[in-house]
Parts: sequence; C-alpha cells; structure tokens
Amino acid sequence: MTDDIAAIAATIPAIQGFTGTPRRLGGLTNRVWQLGDHILRIPGEGTAEYIDRENEAAAARAAARAGIAPPVIHADPATGLMVTRFIPDTVTMTPDLFRSRTGSPDRAARAFRRLHDSGEVFPARFDLFAMIDEYSALLGTKSVSLPTGYADALADAQAARKALAAHPVALVPCHCDPLCENFLDTGSRMWIVDWEYSGMNDPMWDLGDLSVEAGFDAAQDASLLHTYFGGPPHPADHGRMVIYKAMCDLLWTLWGLIQHANGNPADDFLAYADDRFTRCRALMQTPGFGAHLDAVRRGR
Repeated sequence: MTDDIAAIAATIPAIQGFTGTPRRLGGLTNRVWQLGDHILRIPGEGTAEYIDRENEAAAARAAARAGIAPPVIHADPATGLMVTRFIPDTVTMTPDLFRSRTGSPDRAARAFRRLHDSGEVFPARFDLFAMIDEYSALLGTKSVSLPTGYADALADAQAARKALAAHPVALVPCHCDPLCENFLDTGSRMWIVDWEYSGMNDPMWDLGDLSVEAGFDAAQDASLLHTYFGGPPHPADHGRMVIYKAMCDLLWTLWGLIQHANGNPADDFLAYADDRFTRCRALMQTPGFGAHLDAVRRGR
C-alpha cells in the first residue's frame, strides 16, 4: 500500500486490516481507491470550501437505504473521508456507454424514480435560480468577456423561472450532479455514486441534467421519460425536463466563466463555458422550446 493510503486506512476501523494492493479508480476532483471489498474516497484539495460533507454523508446513507447507492461504511464530515461497499460486476458509465449499452437510460430512469419516491429528506436544497443569481452577480464584479447573447439567455432564464413558479412541484431527494461517471451499471441495475451536490429539488432536474451530460438524443430522452413515468409523460413534465436541460448548461456556463476570470489553471474554462453556452442557446432557440414553456405555465 502507498504510504498515504496505508496511513489513512489505519485510522478507519472498517479497512484497518487491509493488506492487499489498492487499485486506483476514477475521480476528477477526489481520489478514489478500491481496497478489497471497500471503496475509499479521499477528498480533493480545497473541496471543503464548497462541499457540505454533512449533507453528502446523510444523502449517501439515504440513497443506500433507497437501494440505489452502495452502503456507507464510514463517513467523517470533518475530513471528508468516506468508505463505501464495493459493488462488483459493474461498469462505470460514459456518454458512449449510455449510447451503446442497451437499456441503460431506462435503468437510470428506474434508479431515479426509486430515489425520488423514497420519501427520504436530504438536509440541503439545490436552488437553481439562486445559484444563477449568485453567479451572475459575481460575474458582474469580474473582468471577463461575456458570450454573444448572454443578456438574452438571462432573460430567457427569467421566463423559465416564472413558468416553473406558476405550478411549483413537491421537492424530492435528487442527486443533482448526474455525470455519466457517477453511474455504475450491472446490465440489469444502475447504481449511483458521489452525493456531493445532492439536495431537495424538482425531480426533472436529474433527468434533464443526465440527458445533457450523456448527450441523449430525442429517442433516448423519450425512453428515459417513458420509463420514469411508466408511460407517456404529461406535457408539463416533459417541458420541465427540457427547461432544466437549458438551465443546466446556463448554470455551468456561468460557473465556467467565473473559473476563467479567476485564472483557474485546471482546464480551459473559457472553451468549456463557450461549449455549454452554445448548446444552451441552441436549445432555447428551437421552435419547440416556447411550446415547452407554455406547457409548464399551464401545468397539469
């Protein structure tokens, strides 16, 4: 075992006796290791500044009770260290795998439905428009070139906000950051991991966000919705999913521009923001987007 993993393992009763060779798994911000039957997650540097570890631990345990996340063996909010049970015979998903593994959007839909119907209550709330307001205000204090159409996008976001507010839905426990790599597929069942951004939210956010991250086409969106609802979705439900697809890209556009303005060297955040914004505007400018807004305004 590497020195740091050995030292950490010695402090956690569940993995103190592990003497094998750790296997490094994926993880963009955090370091993730398989130690036999356990997964050790070591938080990335600086994540304590923006991740609520108390909420994450509570959500991970709730999702495990719902049967869609691995059991949590150890979670220390003070250090961010977490140990969960290793789930064998799974494939870590990617956009390509969501396209090639037959039925994977349907398995994701069933996992989401199980979570959303679980009755669990997460400590945090994911407030999309409060985040958009906060990021927009922060950008106003920075020297950064805004993309063409930025003001129009914010205006359209306000229209979406009003449409959604016309018929508020009950908030449910949501993952809120459904990157493809947070899904583990057995071929018959989908597990979801990484509950850092989870909170109470409109359930259609999870479906819309996954659609964006996985690059779903219209047929995959239709399959995701049909499986989730057990039949054709109501136009208002479909409309909320489409609105959140656009809002997801807008939110992360703003976040990317802030990273760029701050000189974050970890990635080309200007290119990231440009790609997100181009996709956001393309969706908002489709003829059908207005129809989805109207359906949401009318409600059920």
